[in-house]
Amino acid sequence: MIRQQLSSAIPIINLLRSEHYLRLSNRPEDLESIITAYEDHSIVVIDEVQRIPMLLNEVHRLIEENQIKFLLTGSSARKLKRGGANLLAGRAREAKLFPLTYHEIETFSLKHYLLHGGLPMVYLSDAPQEDLYAYIDTYLKEEIIAEAVVLKLQAFARFLEISAITSGTMLNYANISNDVGISASTIREYYSILEDSFLGFSLPAYTKTKKRKAISTAKFYYFDLGVKNILAKIDSVPENTDIFGNLFEHFIALELRAYLSYRRLRQSLCYWQSKNGQEVDFVIGDDIAIEVKSSNNIQEKHLKGLKAMAEENLFKKYILVSQDKINRIKDNIIILYWEDFLTRLWKDEIITCHKPIM
Repeated sequence: MIRQQLSSAIPIINLLRSEHYLRLSNRPEDLESIITAYEDHSIVVIDEVQRIPMLLNEVHRLIEENQIKFLLTGSSARKLKRGGANLLAGRAREAKLFPLTYHEIETFSLKHYLLHGGLPMVYLSDAPQEDLYAYIDTYLKEEIIAEAVVLKLQAFARFLEISAITSGTMLNYANISNDVGISASTIREYYSILEDSFLGFSLPAYTKTKKRKAISTAKFYYFDLGVKNILAKIDSVPENTDIFGNLFEHFIALELRAYLSYRRLRQSLCYWQSKNGQEVDFVIGDDIAIEVKSSNNIQEKHLKGLKAMAEENLFKKYILVSQDKINRIKDNIIILYWEDFLTRLWKDEIITCHKPIM
């Protein structure tokens, strides 16, 4: 994408290339001479920047002294965050890239996406399963072994399977510790590795409700459905099953996360569950409550969580997203077919638009 969007004349320093990595890891100050060898260095790209954290000091200096603009990209923030690297506070904007979204795929197939996910090379592949296995193998070898952050690789591989199976549910370090056979503190550290490597994210609990005391435990979601399925050993997604329902909810979570990030909206994405089990899948800021059901025939029972939250009188909109193709409003709850919901979301009609959505 970088090569497509930017001029081929600008410096693109890929730290996966041995000549760049060896030279700059030994002599970070050589960055300036590499850059100035290019006629056009109005912007400089450094890819996989986390491989040489000390390089950020040179980047900082060149920003200050030469007013050079940098595009720094990477697949893991662990070395940078844990190694005390110069994070260019006040001088760098952060942006995240996610797997392809519904909005970006011209001929979207829900069944294909729920099974194989949205990684571009996988979604467009003739052999998506093989490409996903290759991705997982590369991750285990390069990100985990190369960075020497896991001592027991077999236990970590087991953790990956369990964390993928439980993705989208409340975190329970003790239960996973028992299943994997390592301490709960190590399990907590393994989850931080997944987040630092951008393989997953925590979804905090919304706890501002007064009438019903809320659970405060976070959930964890993998960043891509295909990766989750490979790790969880899921090779089919039959409709009208719990697997389908869980993946459908996970899919909407990924769309909401990507939308908020790409639109640079600073609203929180949470979930809500009361102590007595009432639940709403997603809460955006203090404005919107969203429930997700894979049913194609929404009935009164599917509205219980949203109705319970509506009694709190906290939110402006209550939306139920499902496979039911009849859009309607019932008891102040907007029921939307999932494609209509996502189309309106990406048209800014759900969150940022002040126009009514029905």
